[in-house]
Amino acid sequence: VLQISKDDVTALQCKVVCLIQNGNFKEALGVINTHTKVLTSDVIAFEKAYCEYRLNRIENALKTIQSASQQTDKLKELYGQVLYRLERYDDCLAAYRDLIRNSQDEYEEERKTNLSAVVAAQSTWEKVMPEDLGLREATYELCYNSACALIGQGKLNEAMKKLQKAEELCRQSLSEDSDVTEEDIEAELAIIHGQMAYIMQLQGRTEDALQLYNQIIKLKPTDVGLLAVIANNIITINKDQNVFDSKKKVKLTNAEGVEHKLSKKQLQAIEFNKALLAMYTNQADQCRKLSASLQSQSPEHLLPVLIQAAQLCREKQHAKAIGLLQDFADQHPANAAEIKLTMAQLKIAQGSVTKACMILRSIEELQHKPGMVSALVTMYSHEEDIDSAIEVFTQAIQWYQQFQARTNYGCCVFQPKSPVHLSLIREAANFKLKHGRKKEAISDLEELWKQNPKDVHTLAQLISAYSLVDPEKAKVLSKHLPSSDTMSLKVDVDALENSHGATYVRKKAGKLAGDNQQKEQGQGDVKKKKKKKKGKLPKNYDPKVTPDPERWLPMRERSYYRGRKKGKKKDQVGKGTQGSTTAGSSELDASRTASSPPTSPRPGSAAAVSAASNVIPPRHQKPAGAPATKKKQQQKKKKGAKGGW
Repeated sequence: VLQISKDDVTALQCKVVCLIQNGNFKEALGVINTHTKVLTSDVIAFEKAYCEYRLNRIENALKTIQSASQQTDKLKELYGQVLYRLERYDDCLAAYRDLIRNSQDEYEEERKTNLSAVVAAQSTWEKVMPEDLGLREATYELCYNSACALIGQGKLNEAMKKLQKAEELCRQSLSEDSDVTEEDIEAELAIIHGQMAYIMQLQGRTEDALQLYNQIIKLKPTDVGLLAVIANNIITINKDQNVFDSKKKVKLTNAEGVEHKLSKKQLQAIEFNKALLAMYTNQADQCRKLSASLQSQSPEHLLPVLIQAAQLCREKQHAKAIGLLQDFADQHPANAAEIKLTMAQLKIAQGSVTKACMILRSIEELQHKPGMVSALVTMYSHEEDIDSAIEVFTQAIQWYQQFQARTNYGCCVFQPKSPVHLSLIREAANFKLKHGRKKEAISDLEELWKQNPKDVHTLAQLISAYSLVDPEKAKVLSKHLPSSDTMSLKVDVDALENSHGATYVRKKAGKLAGDNQQKEQGQGDVKKKKKKKKGKLPKNYDPKVTPDPERWLPMRERSYYRGRKKGKKKDQVGKGTQGSTTAGSSELDASRTASSPPTSPRPGSAAAVSAASNVIPPRHQKPAGAPATKKKQQQKKKKGAKGGW
């Protein structure tokens, strides 16, 4: 037809639709652009916008839809998809609501699914509390989107239950089709399992999450966006450990088309983790390059600057890191608090505690916070700067006084102080008492007692402080103490003494009574003297032989110890070539000597009897030779020192 009439509108429209059906979106768009006079926006606006949408030219698709003279239902459907990809969730939600309200066809379930996806995206990325749309969760897609919305709200347990329901519905719906295999079902469930693993990771169950992530990767799903997110999450679990695995997983995040499948925040998180991985693998140039690129994309974002500072610290350039953080804090005052906290941490790491305190005190919005006050007081105490620590307490107490004056402006009625304010005053008083500032502590304690006259503990502290400064005043205040009768405590003494942690446990009454009776019966009896047991003597003890007076000393400390003879057998080793004999080899042969005794005496022989009859115990007589005694000692030591070397 086009050969006969190349500008035939119907034929051109059919060609464009055929090309779209075959997935040739670029060629279809080329046909539309070459026949703009015939194929006007009124005729083929939807096809042109759809080709641009599929080619990821989202801004061009939006312009094409908005330039169309008539907004058909299919253009509105595409308009909602385009707004979702542009992350304009409020406009997208309004578009889908209008579609659901004004259309009745077989695609209503798909529109509701898309609507729930928009609500889930708002909850996850914009932290907007999702409204109840009243959608019946009859499909696994609706259950999945509902679970994503719950994850955005932090309701992880409820989200897990929704995902389990979605998995069950997915299996049921796919198992009804006989052509669907078990592998197809697992592939469809991959995204649900990925979200389950993410919840486990958020709950701290990293081992379970890692196992499920790896199972999904083994399935090799075709969704590059899903693979990229799972790989990124595994990298966050690995952190600075298992770096080789992280370097393999990071390749999955670089797959083609990933940037069109994920949201801007997801892509940004992946880039942050790439920079951190480069830092952990000591790729300093790559880390600087990635963090600089991230900073240019999001100049107000805090993380790229912190990564750069961390890399400089790894290179021992702490001063340069602090300078970089200071410049960022000056340019972006909104993020100055987080930056200054990091700077203070670096100063502490360098040992400059006083400078760290100065940086912390410059954060005006945190000066009065109990955590900040506690940190500053601890640091000043470490530096023994008590005056500065007391000044920190004073400034924080004054801030709460001014805050209370602002909130109660024009009110003459007495207003009690806030619990945080009272806690700061009490801590200040305790600190001053601890460091000998009694007079300053008294004013704080009086303020506390004024707020609560029934507080006995504060009154006792006040009396104790006055007793060191003004004893008369302490006596006057002691009259306000309650009597001992009113202060009686309902304590079960027996239970307290018999408790597990008691240092003294009273003996049972029955046992005590029996002991007393025995004592009464034996009062007139004379105490029997205990006989001393005789010490045990050796079996071979000979009273005629005088014992060695140095027998209790170690062998090395005895007067007759001559030391160990070294190299006794060195001279007996033969020298020369292999197989040669030395002159003295015949002397070493024991078999040639006629007078050599047998190696061991036979049992019952005369030699054995004579040896036994002439034994003198070593403890009763000085040994004949020190080396022999030492040899026995070494043998004993070897036997008892098993495994000591």
